[in-house]
Amino acid sequence: MSFSSLLGSSSSSSHPLVPYGWDADREAEFAQYAEQGLLPGRVLRVDRGQCDVITPVGTVRADTEFVVPRDPMKVVCTGDWVAVDPEGSDPRYVQTLLPRRTAFVRSTSSKRSEGQILAANVDHAIVAVSLAVELDLGRIERFLALAWESGAQPVVVLTKADLVPDAVTLAHLVQDVEATAPGVPVLALSAVHGDGLDVLTAVVSGGTSVLLGASGAGKSTLANALLGEDVMDVQATRDADGKGRHTTTTRNLLALPGGGVLIDTPGLRGVGLWDAETGVGQVFAEIEELAQRCRFHDCAHESEPGCAVQAAIDSGELPVRRLESYRKLIRENQRIVAKTDARLRAEIRRDWKRKGAEGKAAMEAKRGRWS
Repeated sequence: MSFSSLLGSSSSSSHPLVPYGWDADREAEFAQYAEQGLLPGRVLRVDRGQCDVITPVGTVRADTEFVVPRDPMKVVCTGDWVAVDPEGSDPRYVQTLLPRRTAFVRSTSSKRSEGQILAANVDHAIVAVSLAVELDLGRIERFLALAWESGAQPVVVLTKADLVPDAVTLAHLVQDVEATAPGVPVLALSAVHGDGLDVLTAVVSGGTSVLLGASGAGKSTLANALLGEDVMDVQATRDADGKGRHTTTTRNLLALPGGGVLIDTPGLRGVGLWDAETGVGQVFAEIEELAQRCRFHDCAHESEPGCAVQAAIDSGELPVRRLESYRKLIRENQRIVAKTDARLRAEIRRDWKRKGAEGKAAMEAKRGRWS
């Protein structure tokens, strides 16, 4: 996908929340709450059960006590549109959340297998990857799977391009990522020198963008470059391994001077999948397309006759690394879903038993031939 297809036009409406993404659809959704005298707003940040909300009368502090669900997937999140108490209420409360159009979700590191929402109502998921360290293509694939699953359009930004010694090497790195990210724009950028910043600025000016990546990927530097001022704190990466320290500790929604809004997020050490089957399929679109040509519909792409995936590997069309990464993410996603879906859990157990029985029968047959 080209960057030109991502560029949009801004609304000419005079509503004070238009710079934060307000549109006619949101106005229609909010009509019933307007009749109750509530104010519309968008959540700028959340911490300790309270949140900063931008409203037509400015930024207000509101308590989320009335909208605390048992489901962690429905907690108030940066980027949410909400209805808050009008002026004169002390304290103010978030009374309700408007429906989310998209949500970027990962699995938590806890043993409870819960999803964690990182940003809501996002149009572009910008995956920042540092060129100061060796590319981790598998990690990029993880981010992209979650981005596609969220409903947002992924964009990969290779930061710190000024540290790459020559243009030929930089071109090869971009090509490697493009091969890993079918259908995703890939941009090499130097926030220090401004190279590529104009293209990214044009992309983020249309809608809401969330900035994602590991610590040390240069997200805060990139955010400051897009904002045109030093709003986010920046720390140097460690010389030994190029890793960074957490400089952003909360998710913050910021209006950009050229239009659009940016949600900056803390560095992510863990990028666990959360019910991302569709997203994985989009990241590995070429494998799923090849699989349609396999002789058997349940082909495992190992040693089955007529396997189009293995044929592509044999011919050099498909790298072995891509297939291994695909299998790994599919297995991980199945484990996560199985922990929360009893029916799928039972199906996976039946599949394991079937394969175990087939393997046992094959071994018995071999023993019979050997005796």
